[in-house]
Amino acid sequence: MKFISFEIDGKASYGLIEGEGVIDLAAIFGDQAADLKALIAQGLLQHAAEAAVGRAADFSLAAVTLLPVIPNPGKIVCVGLNYRDHVHETGRTVTESPTLFLRVPQSQVAHGEDLILPAESTRLDYEGEIAVIIGKGGRRITEAEAWNHIAGYACYNDGSIRDWQNATPQWTAGKNFWRTGAFGPWMVPAHEIKPGQNMTLVTRLNGQEMQRASTDMLIHSIPRQIAYISTFTPLEPGDVIVTGTPGGVGAKRVPPVFMRAGDMVEVEVDAIGTLHNRVRAE
Repeated sequence: MKFISFEIDGKASYGLIEGEGVIDLAAIFGDQAADLKALIAQGLLQHAAEAAVGRAADFSLAAVTLLPVIPNPGKIVCVGLNYRDHVHETGRTVTESPTLFLRVPQSQVAHGEDLILPAESTRLDYEGEIAVIIGKGGRRITEAEAWNHIAGYACYNDGSIRDWQNATPQWTAGKNFWRTGAFGPWMVPAHEIKPGQNMTLVTRLNGQEMQRASTDMLIHSIPRQIAYISTFTPLEPGDVIVTGTPGGVGAKRVPPVFMRAGDMVEVEVDAIGTLHNRVRAE
């Protein structure tokens, strides 16, 4: 089951992919849920799946323009340095608590859209990751309860402008250039991925494998991330946690490998699908 946010004829909507078609869930739920975030908040994911059974597609998948899975998240919390090989290649040490930073929605694009290499830099780097979409909000969520707070999963490319990221101890600028990160192509609901199921993540640049890891290699597990983040801020439906990138980033290769205009980058997660984006100079 694949939930998407999309646009057609200039109108934003959301739906389910059925083969090569799209079932428009906004046409079913109307004012009850204006977008995918609202559908999640209302607890209607399963109801949406049931309502779509036997229904003909409203559009072909080729006719719609995908949007980031959640176009309007309340917050995007990213976990840095969460695979040991990435910690090692950066010369840092493993910390007792997760290293966190925030992204803004305007820094994201959807599956199939161009990542933008800004005029201010030539150091656009890839970071393949797994995104967790929160389904049920809460404060001080325990690790034991964390799996019950997940709506689903998607692929993520935490594209980073390295010279701006490393110019100061704070990473905000380098992690938030306009349209440098990608979120998609869809959300696979949590009930299709068992709690603790091992997922394999692979990043490719122009067809060459650059990163490979599995979630059993995470330093801070997904439940640990949810518990830690929800301690200092309430999590809400539609919030996104980006769970960390493994080793193999371009900046730490010898010589460094940065993405250039025309490059194609793919982030594949075996239980989810493949997110791909081409790079375009601004």
